[in-house]
Amino acid sequence: MKKDELRSDCPINYALEYLGDKWTLLIIRDLIFEGKQFYKEFLTSKEGIATNILSDRLKKLEAQGIVVSQVYEKQRTQKIYQLTQKGRDLIPLLVEAIIWSAKYKQGLNVSDEFIAKLASDKEQVITAIEAHIGTDTFSANRAQP
Repeated sequence: MKKDELRSDCPINYALEYLGDKWTLLIIRDLIFEGKQFYKEFLTSKEGIATNILSDRLKKLEAQGIVVSQVYEKQRTQKIYQLTQKGRDLIPLLVEAIIWSAKYKQGLNVSDEFIAKLASDKEQVITAIEAHIGTDTFSANRAQP
């Protein structure tokens, strides 16, 4: 299979071709909910991503137009990573994953208050998350930003 070819024209297959490994979604999670923007920040995630995998996934996300990087002005040896609009459009998908996970697994790192807020006004929560990307962190443990 060539790099730009899909296994099928199924929309779920398309999403999985781009997002189908856990590291990709965890990097996107960290950009959205943790406010991480630097390579070293992604390495501090609990899941323990290896440096070679992180580098590969960031390059793929950039090539797919989900993430953009630029030289960090304050320290020119570092890059800062940010979501593009295509990446921001994944917020509802991650929110649905949070809802589904909280429904079927107790004890996850998400507050009951946040889940209740999602249940009462999911669109408002998504809008609040979008407003905080790149400016602040939005924790799934808070009911509001």
